[in-house]
Amino acid sequence: MSSAQLYTKYTRVWIPDPDEVWRSAEIIKDYKEGDKSLQLKLEDETLYEYPIDLQGNELPFLRNPDILMGQNDLTALSYLHEPAVLHNLKVRFLESNHIYTYCGIVLVAINPYEQLPIYEQDVIYAYSGQNMGDMDPHIFAVAEEAYKQMARDEKNQSIIVSGESGAGKTVSAKYTMRFFATVVGSTSETNIEAKVLACSPIMEAIGNAKTTKNDNSSRFGKYIQIGFDKRYHIIGANMRTYLLEKSRVVFQAEDERNYHIFYQLCASSGLPEFKDLGLTCAEDFFYTSQGGDTSIDGVDDADEFEKTRHAFTLLGVKESHQMTIFRIIAAILHLGNTEIQVERDGEVCSVSSEDEHLSSFCSLLGVEHRQMEHWLCHRKLVTTAETYVKSMSLSQVVNARSALAKHIYAQLFSWIVQHINKALHSTVRQHSFIGVLDVYGFETFEVNSFEQFCINYANEKLQQQFNSHVFKLEQEEYMKEGIPWTLIDFYDNQPCIDLIEAKLGILDLLDEECKVPKGTDQNWVQKLYDRHTTSQHFEKPRISNTSFIILHFADKVEYQSEGFLEKNRDTVYEEQINILKASKYQMVADLFQEGDAVPTAATWKRAPRINIRSATPALRAANKEHRKTVGHQFRNSLHLLMETLNATTPHYVRCIKPNDEKLPFKFDPKRAVQQLRACGVLETIRISAAGFPSRWSYADFFDRYRVLMNKRDLSKNDKKIICQTLLEDLIKDPDKFQFGRTKIFFRAGQVAYLEKLRADKFRAATIMIQKTVRGWLQRARYQRLRRATLTLQRYARGHLARRLFENLRRTRAAIILQKQYRMVWMHRAFLRVRNATLTIQAFARGMFVRRIYHQMLMEHKATIVQKYARGWLARVRFRRAQAAAVVLQCHWRRLRARRQLQALRIEARSAQHLKKLNIGMEKKVVQLQRKVDEQNKENKLLNEQLSVLTSAHSSEVEKLKKELQQYQQNQRGDGKQLLSLQEEMERLRMELERAHGEREVMEDSHGKERDLLRKRISDLEEENALLKQEKEELNSRILCQSEDELAQNTVEGNSQMKKELEEERSRYQNLVKEYASLEQRYDNLRDEISIIKQTPGHRRNPSNQSSLESDSNNPSICTSEIGDTEDVIQQVEEIGMEKAAMDMTLFLKLQKRVRELELERKKLQSQLEKKEQESKKSQVIETKTEVTSEREDFAYNSLKRQELESENKKLKNELNELRKAIADHATQSNSSDDVQDSYNLLLNQLKSANEELEVRKEEVLILRSQIMKAAQQKETGENMVKERESISPNASWPNSDRHADREDVIEAYQGMCETNRLLEAQLQDQRREHEEEMEALKNQVDLMQEELEKQQQAFLQTLQLSPEVQVELGLQHEITRLTNENLDLKELLEKLEKNEKKLKKQLKMYMKKIQDFEASQTMVPAERRLHDRNMQVAVQRKEKDFQGMLEYYKEDEPLLIRNLITDLKPQAVSATVPCLPAYILYMCIRHADYINDDQKVHSLLTSTINGIKKVLKKHKDDFEMTSFWLANTCRLLHCLKQYSGEEGFMTQNTAKQNEHCLKNFDLTEYRQVLGHLSIQIYQQLITIARGILQPMTVYAVLENEGIQGLSIVKPIGYRKYSSNSAEDESFCTLDEMIRQLNTFHSIMCDQGLDPEIIQQVFKQLFYMINAVTLNNLLLRKDVCSWSTGMQLRFNISQLEEWLRVKNLQQSGAAQTLEPLIQAAQLLQLKKKTSEDAEAICSLCTSLTTQQIVKILNLYTPVNEFEERVTVAFIRNIQKQLQERNDPPQLLIDFKHIFPVVFPFNPSAITMDSIHLPASLNLDFLNKV
Repeated sequence: MSSAQLYTKYTRVWIPDPDEVWRSAEIIKDYKEGDKSLQLKLEDETLYEYPIDLQGNELPFLRNPDILMGQNDLTALSYLHEPAVLHNLKVRFLESNHIYTYCGIVLVAINPYEQLPIYEQDVIYAYSGQNMGDMDPHIFAVAEEAYKQMARDEKNQSIIVSGESGAGKTVSAKYTMRFFATVVGSTSETNIEAKVLACSPIMEAIGNAKTTKNDNSSRFGKYIQIGFDKRYHIIGANMRTYLLEKSRVVFQAEDERNYHIFYQLCASSGLPEFKDLGLTCAEDFFYTSQGGDTSIDGVDDADEFEKTRHAFTLLGVKESHQMTIFRIIAAILHLGNTEIQVERDGEVCSVSSEDEHLSSFCSLLGVEHRQMEHWLCHRKLVTTAETYVKSMSLSQVVNARSALAKHIYAQLFSWIVQHINKALHSTVRQHSFIGVLDVYGFETFEVNSFEQFCINYANEKLQQQFNSHVFKLEQEEYMKEGIPWTLIDFYDNQPCIDLIEAKLGILDLLDEECKVPKGTDQNWVQKLYDRHTTSQHFEKPRISNTSFIILHFADKVEYQSEGFLEKNRDTVYEEQINILKASKYQMVADLFQEGDAVPTAATWKRAPRINIRSATPALRAANKEHRKTVGHQFRNSLHLLMETLNATTPHYVRCIKPNDEKLPFKFDPKRAVQQLRACGVLETIRISAAGFPSRWSYADFFDRYRVLMNKRDLSKNDKKIICQTLLEDLIKDPDKFQFGRTKIFFRAGQVAYLEKLRADKFRAATIMIQKTVRGWLQRARYQRLRRATLTLQRYARGHLARRLFENLRRTRAAIILQKQYRMVWMHRAFLRVRNATLTIQAFARGMFVRRIYHQMLMEHKATIVQKYARGWLARVRFRRAQAAAVVLQCHWRRLRARRQLQALRIEARSAQHLKKLNIGMEKKVVQLQRKVDEQNKENKLLNEQLSVLTSAHSSEVEKLKKELQQYQQNQRGDGKQLLSLQEEMERLRMELERAHGEREVMEDSHGKERDLLRKRISDLEEENALLKQEKEELNSRILCQSEDELAQNTVEGNSQMKKELEEERSRYQNLVKEYASLEQRYDNLRDEISIIKQTPGHRRNPSNQSSLESDSNNPSICTSEIGDTEDVIQQVEEIGMEKAAMDMTLFLKLQKRVRELELERKKLQSQLEKKEQESKKSQVIETKTEVTSEREDFAYNSLKRQELESENKKLKNELNELRKAIADHATQSNSSDDVQDSYNLLLNQLKSANEELEVRKEEVLILRSQIMKAAQQKETGENMVKERESISPNASWPNSDRHADREDVIEAYQGMCETNRLLEAQLQDQRREHEEEMEALKNQVDLMQEELEKQQQAFLQTLQLSPEVQVELGLQHEITRLTNENLDLKELLEKLEKNEKKLKKQLKMYMKKIQDFEASQTMVPAERRLHDRNMQVAVQRKEKDFQGMLEYYKEDEPLLIRNLITDLKPQAVSATVPCLPAYILYMCIRHADYINDDQKVHSLLTSTINGIKKVLKKHKDDFEMTSFWLANTCRLLHCLKQYSGEEGFMTQNTAKQNEHCLKNFDLTEYRQVLGHLSIQIYQQLITIARGILQPMTVYAVLENEGIQGLSIVKPIGYRKYSSNSAEDESFCTLDEMIRQLNTFHSIMCDQGLDPEIIQQVFKQLFYMINAVTLNNLLLRKDVCSWSTGMQLRFNISQLEEWLRVKNLQQSGAAQTLEPLIQAAQLLQLKKKTSEDAEAICSLCTSLTTQQIVKILNLYTPVNEFEERVTVAFIRNIQKQLQERNDPPQLLIDFKHIFPVVFPFNPSAITMDSIHLPASLNLDFLNKV
């Protein structure tokens, strides 16, 4: 398209403006090629002629159509240039109050200087899980996108937040971290997300300060890495800081403050713990009062200090460390107030020894006052031969003091950051991270120094990374769509970066100049001029020789070189640091030791190469290593940061400061454009505009521009071909667009051209329609007018004729009268005029003559005055010129004299100075030689002293050894304390018995009080009944008096009662929900405890009996440890988690137990190592004896197994006999003494039986093993005889004359071998025991030595302290010793009590089991025989006489629960009676009630409730299962009510049903428990359904195109920036959502759920649909249009129709959709006049004021024929809605659950009519 086609009449353009930067204008005359100017009309209707440069042909920028105004994304604009971007941001910020706007991958955030309600938790959850382009721009959308890309791509992410000071960087970074902490959270109990958020108040206190631009400006850069595990939960964080502005500690400009922590500490100086700091108000200190005002409006420093301290505590910083931090900060303030006294004309300075501020500084830091006083005013100079001290001038002392203060604060800052990182560190391995970079933006001031240079250098690096990333994304997009890519030039600032950081660049030259002994800023600048003058990014100022200019990417900045070298060196005198290292406070000393760790290591590496003569050279070497320049450190840290950012996927947030006055919602275009250029937004626009910025999918393009297509093209099926054909016809230049795989790419301006064609097409069609309609209307109107006109003419002509005749007659009479009257009147008037004229002429002529006379007189006087004035002026000018000439001559002569004087001084100075220096150096050389000799002598003396000290030390060591032996002897006599401890234990046992007696008394009193309360309750119930009767009588009287008034009052009362009931029910159900969550937590804790108990080394025995026996009969170290830990766990379970957590003694015992277990573990580990060594040694021996021992072991094991089996049978028989004996004895006497005697008897019998059993077992085993060995030996002997006979048949045995049998000889030989083996084993066992004893004794000795060393150390430390402190330490040690002894005694007492409880429980268990056994032996066989006989004989009769009860045995209860609840599927009972499991359970309960077995009822109901909970926990996402058990739980609850026997529930029962009521038990409490369970199941059902419907809601209700032909066209240029592709998104239609609702409804109806509950379920679900849809509408600009309102209203009507079809009108579900209906109507209503505003206010009653205003601000016209909502209209709406008391939140809580009601719904089914299907496997249930 040519310029003539674009720049036509009525086209709007942008022209430059000095005030508003850009101004809009309209072309009033078509532009033609060659025109020298453009005729424009401005917005104020003034005409303007815009000149055009014919050579450059630079026409003004075109303005985008109004349809594109206020776009969410700047790259969606058709014309991409600076005025379009600025105008779009201004419209969004001022008119819509939107502070966030996308610009490609960049989020532009404008600081509103006002707290906006867009950061609440509901907004966070609204953006969670959403794609980046689906909702309005927000910082939460960027955070969500970063998190999704990290989880999907498994790549680390970075969010880079930059901008000027006061633009809102810190707040944006804070909200980003809040999003991660709220949405993601952590799985551990460390609450890491709270710690991450707690970093903000600390870092703001120590790193933020008030500046002229911002009250809370960050004066450092920070990069926070939030770590995630493999499940992408937060596990920790890490913080890196950059370039703290240390100069602010000692200097603040006007209207600025120091760091906040100084003022916070001063504001809290009145606290008692801060009295020792010596602080007063901030105005009293030099370092806090230089800026003037020390307060900030609206900020309370004391409250902020409390938040800082709370954050320190949350991050685990100890109170002692906190106090040390505050002491250091207070010391800095005192250091600034130290007075420096000047002597000798400022060349020598000193500090008074009585200076209270210096004393406070030294006492707070724990350093020596005298040394600090000396080294503040002196410095040490080190030469090759000696070291001497030199006094400093006043300026040097002040600089040294400032450097010291800055260094202290910087080290403290680094320490705090390091400890924050320790608190945020996690031991879990980090899988990925998201980094948040809060970095300073580009800065330029009137005076720019070293800090601005570093900041702008960092921004250059970040801008380079940003440009390359944007360019790479554009290229990837084109390559993905298959579009040919040609490289587009973009600004590369690498030359500027090379100028700064390359070899011999600015930083290198700066470091080189810092190394020069007498380097100056001016010399460094001169080197820059010589080196870099030819660089295109470096300039030399025209006037100044001490500054230089760098051409950055954002602007040209002039830097003043003054102070560059000093700030780069950042030197602090080593003597002052050494004083601080020697502080008596460990933290202060460590603060300065950490920085020297690395230099020290480097020094020691170089040590062997240097001939060290004294300590001075070593200090000098360390000093050299210590001098790393600030620029070098900053460059290294910046390189590390860039490596981190390049390894991550970046996301950019650019913060804009709208004005410098900090006024809310005020937009300064000049400041905004300056920042847009500096932050790279315009560079993004330029890169996008250079390619194809506008991108449309084929479907969206077809829907938008189908009006431009003809019928022949529309007949084709392929939309892609249709779009290609249309574009080829409309746009002739093929370079203006490209066809991708899924999108069409357009050059800048092409979409605007298509919009113009579309508007022209619509305009032509509109004109044609208007022409036809207007013609028809005019013809009809003309015919009506013609008929009316003819009638009117007929009547009018007659009336006019009659009136004409009358008029002629009256006219003739009037003429005669007028003739006479005019004649008289004219004559009289002529006479009056003649007289007046004569009088006027006389007076006028006199006046003119007098005026001429006065004028002549004045001219004569003026001539005289002028003559004298001109003479005086000439004389004055002459005198002034003469004086000026004299002054110039004086100045010139003085200048020449001064130059001659300087030349003479230079000549004199050069020669004489050199002579003096030579003389002085010779003297110094002599002095240094003398000092060397003296130091050699001192070294000899020191060596002699060292030898004396070593001898003294050896003697002292021998003394300590002797004391150690005496101490060990004394330890052996401590056993006497056991007697006293046993007496103490007896006393405690007596106190325990007395406590038991008091407990019984308390129980008796409690029982009495309970009886009194029950009696009182009965009395109150009677009074309540009387009151009810009186109420009924009064109601009847009132009803007789006025029925109408009573009806009205009752309606109001009922509504109020319903409302109160709803509130009470909601509170009750919230409590139930909390109880359920607590119960779930209890279950989880119980599972964890069981897991802990089941871990190796801590296994529980299979029964309580076995565990008790093991504890009582076989006590050992391992079992006692297990018992202790299990007792502690049992105590936690009995007392409760909260009470146990608060028991400090229990905590101390656990700590002690952990220490003991750790020692035991070490011992066991050492024993295990010894065993392994012994096993390695004996492995060779075992291989030799393996063959012979296998058979013996096998025989022994088999015999042992047989023996144990037989003994087991005997033990069972003996145990049964003992039980019978105990039962008989218990029945005879029930007293406690008898029980104790029987218990002792039982224990004695068991012990004796066990001992005898062990003896017999050993004897039998030995005998049987000997028999088996003899048999084996016999077999081996025979084999050996055979072998010997085969080898030597003639051989003879020795001693054959004794005639011994060979078998006997072989057996004897085997016996000898066996005895030898046994003896060897015994010797080895004895040796092993001896070694173990020796090892144990060695361990004891080691422990004693460690304890002795600790005591010696403590003793030495106490000797060094003051007597008062020694007394306090002694008391503390004694208290700790007594506490440990008390804990040991208490632990022993508790063990005895626990053993007593265990024995009592065991006794009760034995007695109960014996009783059960006897009863079962007598009753069960008879019952079973009778039952079997009845089953065989009378089966048909039992079916006929079925009474609706089911019988089962106690041991079958778990099987019943498993088959009927745990393993039951809803499909298994789908063909039976609804809620069949509930009926079966009730019939089982009824039988237990029938036989009056309360234990069985309790067990069955408890197992049922636990089983249902278990099933629901297992199937927590299954709607069908949850609905099934909700129906059965409600039905069981209804059955317990219907058959409870209460009259209120039996009104609808039949006579047969009344026979099935419960007879013996009142299950009211269980009904309440079942009610709670029903509420929990209902809430779980709602949660499951909400999880299914919520992802479908937005697509189905808000984006579904239900009306055919009314397409919801998105605003042009709409573009999603989420990395998710459109194909991966799951779209859902309204029909699918309705099908899902049908599924829910059919499931609940089929499973027999009560209709009232079904109505409440759908009311809750429709509320959720309304909330989710309305929240999404309130956060999306693209759906707030007229067509969306029409479509939304249609979709809501579909849902209402569904409710009518399902007969759910009475559920209240339709009323929950009222806010959404009103929002749709608001989109459709006219929004122009005040009457429209009144209509909106009266209509939208269910929407809050904030929601109405938000929708009006978001309203976006889809085409140019719609009108935008004006700001005045929105203000009118707000004014009319001021009286409303609406809640402040914008969004609706879609997780809110209405209180549920379970109305009583009796069943018509009788119990005897229910059939048990065989598929349930309930054969063990017997019908009664």
